[in-house]
Amino acid sequence: MTPTTVYDSYWYFAAERHAIYERRLMDPEGPWTKDPILTTYRFTNTYRAADRVSQYLIGDVQYRPDRSQAPAELFFRTLLFKIFNKIETWDFIESQLGPVSWQSVDLSAIDGLLNRAMERGNRIYSAAYIMPSPQLGHARKHANHLALLGRMMGDSLPARIEQAASLADVYNLLRPYPGLGPFLAFQYAIDLNYSNLLDFTEADFVVAGPGALDGIAKCFEDTSGRSAEEVIAYMVEVQDREFKARDIDFQGLFGRKLQLIDCQNIFCEISKYARVAHPDVRGANNRTRIKQSYRASKLDAGVPFFPPRWGISFPENERPTVRHKVPAQGQLF
Repeated sequence: MTPTTVYDSYWYFAAERHAIYERRLMDPEGPWTKDPILTTYRFTNTYRAADRVSQYLIGDVQYRPDRSQAPAELFFRTLLFKIFNKIETWDFIESQLGPVSWQSVDLSAIDGLLNRAMERGNRIYSAAYIMPSPQLGHARKHANHLALLGRMMGDSLPARIEQAASLADVYNLLRPYPGLGPFLAFQYAIDLNYSNLLDFTEADFVVAGPGALDGIAKCFEDTSGRSAEEVIAYMVEVQDREFKARDIDFQGLFGRKLQLIDCQNIFCEISKYARVAHPDVRGANNRTRIKQSYRASKLDAGVPFFPPRWGISFPENERPTVRHKVPAQGQLF
């Protein structure tokens, strides 16, 4: 393959964005970097599972001790949270209706609650994903999404996913549902795989999203016939060599190396970073601006929590003391 100058920035970005994450864990005040682009604009973490929303999904939605670990419950909670992908929406639902549970849920009550939130001018969806609305007969997008989730539960999808033989099989079970294109189906498969519902490695399957395709086009003039997924796998394979070649001491996520989902994610982010750092490299979509500026999150980063089977542990002298702050009930929107 023929790399461009952006290829070097890919490895720099991966290391520096992760260093920001580590510095912030130890020092919530900052500053955390001297890079003016990373200071000015919003970028996700190098490791997807370390992002604020993923951390909330794993620690609070999936693994909180008082929540059921039954397959149907894990699936329902994960998908309900990820459809909106917004912590405030989840907390608002639970503050008004109590703990989310498939056994006791009233989807029409959630629909009415979100209608009222929207009438007050609140956004119930995150800006992270473009969430197309499945056409299931409802006027509002969220009502169609709730109907879609109800259909999945009625189809016994959680039980079928529990029996899947691979992460690719999980993806193929999700993909046919309306409103889930290849990118969202893959993202949801990764989210479900964080939970106790599944236990697959992240090293065997990846789907490149639109942002990753643009990032690949910026990093390589020629991929020598490799598919986007093969390019992502290549980055996983060569990570140790490439960091060493640039004299970058990259220790990973508390010892965990970059996985396919992470390298896919970095391609998405380098696509944005290069708009400012390498404005002459146009890529596939020809975008020139980064829309989202950085601002401190409402929730503290706190103590990281990852799927226990990953075996990540933290030395006691490196553990932050606060997990997260949740706004008082009634003040979520």
